[in-house]
Amino acid sequence: MHDSAALPAHDLIPLVDHVKPLIASPGLYIPVHSCPFVVTKDEKTMPKIDVNKVAEILKKNQLDPALLRRVIEEMNIAVQPDPGEEEKPPPVKKQFVIVVSDPEGKLPEDDFVGWVLQIPEDDSPATTMERVYRAAYDFNASKKGRLLPATTVGDTMENVPAKHFKEVNAWVKTKTPVLVVKTNNEIPTDDLQTEPGDPLS
Repeated sequence: MHDSAALPAHDLIPLVDHVKPLIASPGLYIPVHSCPFVVTKDEKTMPKIDVNKVAEILKKNQLDPALLRRVIEEMNIAVQPDPGEEEKPPPVKKQFVIVVSDPEGKLPEDDFVGWVLQIPEDDSPATTMERVYRAAYDFNASKKGRLLPATTVGDTMENVPAKHFKEVNAWVKTKTPVLVVKTNNEIPTDDLQTEPGDPLS
């Protein structure tokens, strides 16, 4: 075992100091660089290490076998999952949907799609399509654009690199078209009708 008196105090940390009362006895110290599973004050996260690897490190430091066994047992208990913690559900995959206010019912009943873009806050939304056209023109004038030119708005949204849109102060948020859902802008007072298995039920 390393002699703690031969090393400066700032280079010493208690061995697995989060395990108690097993390390309550004085003198159980090892150098910081020999203990990768202990977090020092300067570290933000604890590196993961297998308990068996920890046992090998402790054996190399010639710990008392009885104390070593107790430490390993305590660590095996510590790494067990908390029975009170529930498994987190997988993350929900999201999609964009454009909701259009149509209180007078002027929009067609057929399904149609659109894209979501951003432009500077103080600029007129009426300039949006001009920006799309200019991005397409700039791309088509490039070497890659001459080989595979953008011939439609859909091509432009999906295939024109963002740098061409950025040059005209436009940012495409949905490169592929998304469904447009219209609403009369009213909240129904009737109870929602849902089917079995519906996420809203």
